[in-house]
Amino acid sequence: MGILRPQKVLSSELGARCFFVHPPEPNKELLMSNPTEAVYLARTSILNVPYYWNFKNLINPHISVVGVTGAGKSYLVKTFLTRANLVWNTNALILDWVGEYNKWVKQVGGKVVSLGKGDYINLLDLAGMKPLDRAKQIMTALEILTDLGHTASQKRAIEDAIENAYKEKGFDLVKKDQKREPPLLKDVIKNLNEIKRREKSEAKRDEINEAISVLSKFIIPGNDYFAKKSTLKVHKLISSGLVCLDLHGLPSEQIRSLAGLTILQFIKEMMRDEGWHPGKGIKLFIVADEAWKIAKDERSDLITIVREGRKYQFSLIVASQNPTDVNKAIFSNVGTMFVMRLLFKEFKDYVRSSLNYSDFIAEHIGRFGVGECAVYQAYYKRTSYSNIFLLSRIDGEEPLITIHILVGDKMDLEFEKESFRRKLLEFGLTDKQVAQISMKFEKNDNRLNIIEIISDLEKFGYARSVVITFLRELGIRDIDITSLFSELQRVKMGVESDKISKLEVD
Repeated sequence: MGILRPQKVLSSELGARCFFVHPPEPNKELLMSNPTEAVYLARTSILNVPYYWNFKNLINPHISVVGVTGAGKSYLVKTFLTRANLVWNTNALILDWVGEYNKWVKQVGGKVVSLGKGDYINLLDLAGMKPLDRAKQIMTALEILTDLGHTASQKRAIEDAIENAYKEKGFDLVKKDQKREPPLLKDVIKNLNEIKRREKSEAKRDEINEAISVLSKFIIPGNDYFAKKSTLKVHKLISSGLVCLDLHGLPSEQIRSLAGLTILQFIKEMMRDEGWHPGKGIKLFIVADEAWKIAKDERSDLITIVREGRKYQFSLIVASQNPTDVNKAIFSNVGTMFVMRLLFKEFKDYVRSSLNYSDFIAEHIGRFGVGECAVYQAYYKRTSYSNIFLLSRIDGEEPLITIHILVGDKMDLEFEKESFRRKLLEFGLTDKQVAQISMKFEKNDNRLNIIEIISDLEKFGYARSVVITFLRELGIRDIDITSLFSELQRVKMGVESDKISKLEVD
């Protein structure tokens, strides 16, 4: 081997050999920990150092995970929770918007609670709070999730109706832990009707009528998940090991979000009441996956828990395929952020503006394989090393099964198998139709041309405009979609592609 003479070597060549710069990774002492005190997830991409997540090194134990569908977000979360339970024997509550975790939780011996299948949450439960404080919480939830509270007079009328409902049941509005049965939503509606009867202003009566109309929808039989005596005991949900609160069976995003937000409000108060406990690690991991409706609003209790959770030993894990659905207050307050594959420029720019990482990191994020990610960590001690680094594929408890969708000659889209199956179900396919497409993957070594999937979707009766929307969600560009439909037309007609005019994409 010849002697390297720096004066004769281009600077670009020296940079490529990394002789004079430390690779963009933290010191190994910040990455490695005692396996009995930290959670192992993967090895770093450059120096192949084992990475252990250890909240003691970080400003707080909160985590966010972003990435496209099929990038491996849920696989990361499942691996993390499995090992966290082994290391710390920590409780975990998963607020599952799309039914992604229920099967896995059952398999690992956890408990699944399906709201909407015989279980109810009384919206006026106190969970140890003062009735006056709970009334304000309920009003905040209604403001976030409905159009109510848009005027001061309407907001005051609703709060008065709630407070009067507590008084009628014998509650003192400023006392905690009163051993009484709380009122129900129907009592609030009754009080609103009474307030309307006394109101002289026609405009204010219209505002109260609007409130009555919105709240009445929550007491209709079959939609009354918050209008009956509670069957869910939140203190048991957060102290029973691994628990999945399955919300996907609820009929609307608004109702799912109201359930999630109400549970978070109760947890926050229990967190404050329980306080800090010396010698205890993390008491509870709270997982909110695709909770976009309550992750975006700055008034959400997700943000309160992120800001206060460390001192009460609670950890929040927020996962989303759309980073813009997550309020920047969450990104700026989490101690750890896992960035998996992102395809759309809007999403990449949003995350990069929060983390301010280099071009080197940005280039990798757009072409990650399944399970690969960039990790940002905010250390509680100042360090001269990089806060963001690359991880190789997450090393989970079970093999990470991936599928490949071939788009033309140059594009190979990789997805986590179960995530793609779930995406097909969310798109509207039946179990039988999903099984039909899955069988094709299995017969072809988990590789399939996108033309076959498009052909099947059309056979199942989906309009071209709907299929185009699905393809865009997979990250396929419009120019490529146009070519795909031209290719499909050629296959159907059995003639050469140069004889077919390109079809317009709607």
